[in-house]
Amino acid sequence: MAVAKEQIRQIIAENNLSSVADVYSLLKDSFKDILQELMEAELDASLGYEKNQKGNAQTSNKRNGHSPKTLKSQYGEFQIDVPRDREGEFEPKLVPKYQRDISGIEEKVVSLYARGMSTRDIHDQIQELYGLYPL
Repeated sequence: MAVAKEQIRQIIAENNLSSVADVYSLLKDSFKDILQELMEAELDASLGYEKNQKGNAQTSNKRNGHSPKTLKSQYGEFQIDVPRDREGEFEPKLVPKYQRDISGIEEKVVSLYARGMSTRDIHDQIQELYGLYPL
């Protein structure tokens, strides 16, 4: 799903983007919003109806609020609100229960190593980006 140049120009104008930090901030906020909507859509599919549209759905299960969850990603740490169902049957697939790191550090480490970076260089990169040491 490519974004047209006109849309990019409009995003820049609307958000007053003037630095790389502004772009990362916008990406982080957008990523969080998209992830949140995907989680809501996952619950819709699990329950068989959209929010406020139960109508004739053949289920006794209902929405039951949200639980906060802090995630780590390539855009930094942020909090999402994981939707819940009353009967506790909802098992998110996008961000499974107990998973907090969605950045894919393991894939990045292997990729950097395959591209010829030394383990010391990879260590320094991971330390700088995430403040932790690779295993």
